[in-house]
Amino acid sequence: MQLVFSDAQYWQNFLPLTFTRPVAEMRCGILTFAERWQKLLGSNTLSYFTEEFLQPKFQAPEPEESLFLVPNFLPTKDVLHQIRSLQKGEALVYEDELLAARVNIKDFSLSQIEKMTDITEELVFFRKPTDLFSYNSEAIDFDFNLLTNGRTSQPLSPTNGFLGKEEDLFIEEGASIEFSTINCRSGKIYIGKDAEVMEGCNLRGPIALCDGSKFNLGAKIYGDTTVGPHSKVGGEVNNVVIFGFSNKGHDGFIGNSVIGEWCNLGADTNSSNLKNNYSTVKLWSYSSDSMEDTGLQFCGLIMGDHSKAAINTQFNTGTVVGVAANIFKAGFPPNHIPSFSWGGMTGDEKFRLDKAVEVAGKVMARRKVELTGADEAIFSHLHLNY
Repeated sequence: MQLVFSDAQYWQNFLPLTFTRPVAEMRCGILTFAERWQKLLGSNTLSYFTEEFLQPKFQAPEPEESLFLVPNFLPTKDVLHQIRSLQKGEALVYEDELLAARVNIKDFSLSQIEKMTDITEELVFFRKPTDLFSYNSEAIDFDFNLLTNGRTSQPLSPTNGFLGKEEDLFIEEGASIEFSTINCRSGKIYIGKDAEVMEGCNLRGPIALCDGSKFNLGAKIYGDTTVGPHSKVGGEVNNVVIFGFSNKGHDGFIGNSVIGEWCNLGADTNSSNLKNNYSTVKLWSYSSDSMEDTGLQFCGLIMGDHSKAAINTQFNTGTVVGVAANIFKAGFPPNHIPSFSWGGMTGDEKFRLDKAVEVAGKVMARRKVELTGADEAIFSHLHLNY
């Protein structure tokens, strides 16, 4: 059956991370939301109700009977059973919002729904960018159990030091870990296929290092951290989610942050995650076009896809960076750096669209990924409208 992911309620809430993707394509834990639901429900056909300018890249649903789903939550066993058991015309509601429904997408409307059931269990629900790092521990634990159940880990090399239970470490085929310390006492650690933990690293779970990614020499990685596929991370990292294809390869600290795809943080880049007065952190909201209180004492950097920071960049506590920003000027950048900023300071000129596309193409080619016409159209829309 076709699985249809809906962006209707939450797409704007997750900006700038969703400027370039539907909500279902964000990563938290080990998997993206779409990958997680595909494994849970066994569907081979994924489609998306998303913004019009994203639809050419992300397949729109076919006009047929489908499972309509808001993707950004972790289901309990009972809720998963309820979703699997939905019949045509039935729906599940959580906190007065439609969560899942079995409907015909051809003429989808609420009038199709004949029976609604309220979910009373409390769910781990992701409603804003900071939730991705705040609930990453729960997501890593969920995905670890989903991916490793009934499977056997590759052995850990005896050159390493290990603390914790063996069943809380899983190493996929082709991964390499040598002369490092692995501590699973505080959470599970997952090392993806062909990933590498270089010598001298210190890992303290929960951690997910996804397929083809690397922890560089001497990296210090604290828990609740996810490094998506084909990324490189060095220095000190604490409670960070990196979607994939991004690099923070050198010394410097980032914590309580979310980094999109195709980003690069130059050597000795640091992001503050705690204010000097220990008050709660405010973040830029695209919905209200203003700074809003997160209620969090620890909050670092939220960075959209394709943004770059030069060496020694110093990000203030609670900084939001849009898409394809190029940050290289001296001094602390402002707490909101718009998409296509050229320099990173308030009032700077805009990064030319043709140059931004050219850079993106070169960066993606290094990972043997093509910048498509659909990608260029997304850049063009964002450059014109944001």
